[in-house]
Amino acid sequence: MTALISLCVMIVAIYILSVITDEFFITSLDRIAVRWKMPPSVAGASLMAVGSSAPELSIALFSLFREGGAHSDVGIGTIVGSAVFNILVITGVSAIIREARITLPAVVRDTVFYLGSILVLMIVFWDGTITAQECLIFLSLYLMYLAFLFFIPMGTEPEAAPDEADDDESDETEKSQAGGNPDGGGRLRQINTAIVRAVSRLTGDAEVTYMRTFGVSILFIIGLSWILVDTAVIFADAVGIPPLVVALTLLAGGTSAPDLISSVVVARQGRGSMAVANAIGSNIFDILVGLGLPWLLAILFMGKTAIEVGTGDLMLSVLILMSTVVVLFVFLYTDRLLSKKEGWGLVGLYGLYVIWTVLAG
Repeated sequence: MTALISLCVMIVAIYILSVITDEFFITSLDRIAVRWKMPPSVAGASLMAVGSSAPELSIALFSLFREGGAHSDVGIGTIVGSAVFNILVITGVSAIIREARITLPAVVRDTVFYLGSILVLMIVFWDGTITAQECLIFLSLYLMYLAFLFFIPMGTEPEAAPDEADDDESDETEKSQAGGNPDGGGRLRQINTAIVRAVSRLTGDAEVTYMRTFGVSILFIIGLSWILVDTAVIFADAVGIPPLVVALTLLAGGTSAPDLISSVVVARQGRGSMAVANAIGSNIFDILVGLGLPWLLAILFMGKTAIEVGTGDLMLSVLILMSTVVVLFVFLYTDRLLSKKEGWGLVGLYGLYVIWTVLAG
């Protein structure tokens, strides 16, 4: 019974978290980027990355402070699992919806930075301890990435607009989700609307009072992330599996829901390359900031000289993560296209990864 209740709480918390992140937090960050006149590439790699990765960042932070860091692997596992999900599922589903043509220089740039981030993560994981100097290396690398984006921008090639058949299909899908099926998408949409209306009473119009929306969204994300860390540990204990397995699968997929939804939308619009770029860019933020910043704060505020992390089970997942990036790059390099067949292949690989994670756990 405990397992069922904690699972239901996790599902509800993940759903509310995805709505708040997508409808309020990312909207407020978008308005802030416009107000500050930030270049799109920099805004996407900084503010938008913060928005889409805020749940993972919060979970990583709270897992370090819960019980003195006894469950730090939950936060790390969520970020590593989310990175695998982003590469395999988000890019795969985007390609299935509409084949994505990409700009090779931009993909090479992001892939090189991403592989470098994973390599640094593996080196840091090697001795199982994280020092303040290593945290600063992570954050410095992300600042270098932002500087590279700002000074050496690499735009994307224009993609063909969706044809009329795609537009009609998209319109029919939206109509169906809007209420064509009162027992399915329509009911879910009603729940979504109810959540938005309730939160809007605190935030006001996200397009206008965006600074207040930003603050309220952070409070919600913090509270829901705290709930997710606690319930993940309770669920893992109840079913007799390591909390790391829950983090690598359920929490990782759940916290990546806003990214998946956004990528599906832009893929339907014929901008699949944007979905691919967002997936890789978010992963760079997840590793360098989503891990580096919580580790640094924990060292500073918990009076420790280093953070001990249980990395034995994570190292193989990190190696798998690196291999998924190589596979994705090969797919993108061939004909500068991510085809539907390759998309199905990526989704299939994620299914095998989840099965392996659960069985190995």
